[in-house]
Amino acid sequence: MSSAPPDSAQPQGPAAAAVAWPDAQREAAFWRWFQPLADAQGLQAGSLAPASADASFRRYLRVQAADGSSRIVMDAPPPQEDVRPFVDIAARITAAGLHAPAVLAADAAQGFLLLADLGSRLYLPALQAAAPAAADRLMREAVAALVQWQRRMDGSGLQAYDDALLRRELALFPDWCVQREYGITWTAAQQATWDRLCDTLVASALAQPAVVVHRDWMPRNLMLSTPNPGILDFQDAVVGPVTYDIASLLRDAFHSWDEEQEIDWAARWWQQARDAGLLGEHAMASDFGECWRALEWMGLQRHLKVLGIFCRLKHRDGKPAYAADLPRFFAYATKVALRYRALKPLIGLLEPMTGALTTTAFSLR
Repeated sequence: MSSAPPDSAQPQGPAAAAVAWPDAQREAAFWRWFQPLADAQGLQAGSLAPASADASFRRYLRVQAADGSSRIVMDAPPPQEDVRPFVDIAARITAAGLHAPAVLAADAAQGFLLLADLGSRLYLPALQAAAPAAADRLMREAVAALVQWQRRMDGSGLQAYDDALLRRELALFPDWCVQREYGITWTAAQQATWDRLCDTLVASALAQPAVVVHRDWMPRNLMLSTPNPGILDFQDAVVGPVTYDIASLLRDAFHSWDEEQEIDWAARWWQQARDAGLLGEHAMASDFGECWRALEWMGLQRHLKVLGIFCRLKHRDGKPAYAADLPRFFAYATKVALRYRALKPLIGLLEPMTGALTTTAFSLR
């Protein structure tokens, strides 16, 4: 990597100073890439400021333009992150007639992107603050956009959400939640129970019709925008079970709904998915009860994975705040496990960590 640019190439002042860099080398690489773009596009480099961060190593910076608009910079340091899937999926989303941030400039080798700015109005706080009728409208729009995603997204060349990937995700639960967070070592009998549960969940997932799966279609990754919604955090898209994303939307990591409301939105998705031919010959195509079961079992696979991820964020990545939502996911998992005979053995694995949560009424809010 070449030497840093002269000090005159870097903006001065409190806004620029607000952006911290992990080391001088990456900061220098950024300015070598960004300053010519700023000069060419009328971006005010001194306005650069943090916009948001996520659970990965990526972060986002906002920069103002001379015309009053703004742009977003993605800083995704290699080798931890690879921006090429983001660029690829963003183009597929646009081709599908959906709304994602346009990629305006890219340095894939160094992990820098300049993106159109969809604003700062996330679905999550909007839903939390909205009156029921307004929340219902937003969720219906998210459901309709999801069906369009599932119907029109090109999945060519994307990784399959296959047996191996599903099981790797499930393994995060015993590795990071059971063992690392709670210090529990399963007996051989408990491990055998877990293996059978994994077989059951994976078989259900793989029996479903396959579509392009966003993998995090939830309110924190949707924006209030025109057209609505704007879609974020899509770089991990794969081809897999049709119920995965609707389960992600209805049983969110950071906000929960009454089950009656979940079922209403699930039924709307089911009807639209049937009309679009997404459910094929699967039993759920003619039976909403079977669709709801498949959705709940798919959701359980996701919830167990997220329990592991949130604990990994705490112990490996130094991000303990996510662990505050562990009770929500234990509650989701418990409710589903209690409802289906094939899943009830999970309760015995959860009880050492959840205690009375499995035997008393609980609130998901």
